[in-house]
Amino acid sequence: MDADFDLLQELTEARGVPGYEDRIRTIVKRELEDHVDEIRTDSMGNVVATVEGSENPDYEVAIAAHMDEIGFMVKHVTDEGFLQMDTLGGWDARVLRAQRVTVHTPEEDLPGIIGSPPPHTMDEEDRESTDEVEDFYVDLGLPADEVEERVSVGDQITMDQDTRMVGDTVTGKSMDDRVCLFQMIEAAKRVDPDVTIHFAATVQEEVGLRGAKALGVDLDPDLAVALDVTVANDIPQISDEADYVTELGDGAAIKLKDGSVITNPKVHRRMRTVAETEDVPYQLEVLPSGGTDTAGFQNTHGAKPVGAISIPLRYMHTVTEAAHEDDVDAAVDLLTAFLDTEDGENDYTL
Repeated sequence: MDADFDLLQELTEARGVPGYEDRIRTIVKRELEDHVDEIRTDSMGNVVATVEGSENPDYEVAIAAHMDEIGFMVKHVTDEGFLQMDTLGGWDARVLRAQRVTVHTPEEDLPGIIGSPPPHTMDEEDRESTDEVEDFYVDLGLPADEVEERVSVGDQITMDQDTRMVGDTVTGKSMDDRVCLFQMIEAAKRVDPDVTIHFAATVQEEVGLRGAKALGVDLDPDLAVALDVTVANDIPQISDEADYVTELGDGAAIKLKDGSVITNPKVHRRMRTVAETEDVPYQLEVLPSGGTDTAGFQNTHGAKPVGAISIPLRYMHTVTEAAHEDDVDAAVDLLTAFLDTEDGENDYTL
């Protein structure tokens, strides 16, 4: 990768479920404080780092990438000392079997496992049953009385996985959306904008775009661009190429629509023009379902022009999410070029 792999690794391996993004917030503030004119947080935990425009400072652009990852909250401790979980974000329960996790209490982090009964003891009904999150328990390997003393309802649970290069891809547990948070940080370090840019690291996206909706009111930008991952179903299990959405290695994805938003045509056309002018590889994204912070800004404080740049991602919402290194670099380059060429004079009204 052209960009800083060590920073991407730190961001993706750090833990932060919706509403508890503290560790990510610390990294973001550390990385941006020397590159912006002002940095602040709000009562929800959103981080806003502002670079004042040199030519047209009254025109404001908001760039948003979310800090939170999907995870769980402890909802019950059984008499035997096992933990029952409530979801924070969308999980496919099939990927939870035999995974290592960390339970985060106010005092400490505790290692745990989500066990799976051995096949030797499963009858035919068990083998054919459909997994549900409520069927899984976290085993801390501790006596019940010690678990009761150290863990409480409301403590958070995250998956354990390191981040590494696998071939030309970078894979880890929370590429969604830390790889785009990384993209935003890298662009913030490079831009010299004519207009004012608010680089916003948002909270609670995975549970309903909550941070972006609140931030859209507080900032009231003239233009908003969200950064998130998108589906890359270019894998053997998907036979119809029309269902790929995007493909790894084909460049940054310029979003046309998803389940929550139809982006402003003038915004996404300008993104395409910038990409072609700067020779940045790109592809177009039409995502049938799912939502991003783009929708959080579109009409929160009146109608706003919105756009989105996505990074293609295989195996989304698992612990082995994978992005291509060239797509990451392309997304950083496209965002940087788009911001450096925004002068506040573009007419995005329809």
